[in-house]
Amino acid sequence: MQTLEPIEQKEMQPLKAERLPRGALGWRRSAVDLEVIIPAYNEAGRLPSTLSHTVDFLRTQSWDSRIVVVDNGSADDTGYVVRRMSALKSKVPISLIGCSRPGKGAAVRRGVLSGTSTYTGFFDADLATPLNTLTVAMEHLKLGVSAVIASRHSPGSSFVQRQQFGRRLGGAAFRVMTSSMVHGICDTQCGFKFFERGAITRSMVQCRTGGFAFDVELLRRLQDEGGRIIEIPVAWTDCAGSTFHPVRDGVASFASLVQMHRML
Repeated sequence: MQTLEPIEQKEMQPLKAERLPRGALGWRRSAVDLEVIIPAYNEAGRLPSTLSHTVDFLRTQSWDSRIVVVDNGSADDTGYVVRRMSALKSKVPISLIGCSRPGKGAAVRRGVLSGTSTYTGFFDADLATPLNTLTVAMEHLKLGVSAVIASRHSPGSSFVQRQQFGRRLGGAAFRVMTSSMVHGICDTQCGFKFFERGAITRSMVQCRTGGFAFDVELLRRLQDEGGRIIEIPVAWTDCAGSTFHPVRDGVASFASLVQMHRML
C-alpha cells in the first residue's frame, strides 16, 4: 500500500494551472458508507499527517469512506494542503468544502448536512482519539444505534497525555452544568462522534449553537428524538496546538450553556 507523503510547508505555493478533480473540492459527492468530517481552522501544520494516517486506516476497512475537510475560514494554508492531498490517487477520496460562519459547530453542521453517506461523523484534526475507535463505532452503528461518541470520563477510559490543570478544572465544571441537559452521558465534549444519517439530520437541522458547546445541544436533541447514544471509553491524548482558547472560548461555551438551558 502506498502511503500519502506529508506536504512540507516550504512547498506550498498558490495553485495556478494545476487542475484538480471536481470531487476534491466537495462538489457532487457520491454516496459512500461513511463520511468522516474534519473541521479545520488554521490546521495546515497537522493536516498532512492526519489525512495520511486517516487514509491509511480507512482503506483497510470493509466500508467505503470519504474524508471531508471543512475549512472554517482559515488564514493559513489549510485549503492548499487539502487540495494537494486530494489530488493524489487513493482508494479513500478527500473533499474540501468551506464554511464562512465561524465556530466548530457551524463547520460540523456544514459538513454533515452537505453529505449523503449512510453514516457520518467527525473527529478533530489532532487525532487525540485513536483511529481504531472508528471500527468499534461502526460496529455499533450497524446494529442500529443513533450515535457513538468517544468518552474520556466513562469507566475504562484513560489519558495518555492529560490536559493542563486549568482546562481540567473548566471541563469538570462544564460536565456538572451539562449533566442535567444530556442524560447518562459522561463526556459531551470529546471531539469524536459518529451517527446514523437519518438520526443526525433530524437533530442537526434543529441546532442553533455554532461554537464549541454545540455538542451539548446536538446530543440533547438526539435524545429528545428518541435516539440511542453509546459512549466508548478511549485512551485519549491531549495534543499541543489546540485552537480552543481557555478564556475566550471557555467563557463563550459557558454562556452558550446558559442560553441552552433557557431554550431547551
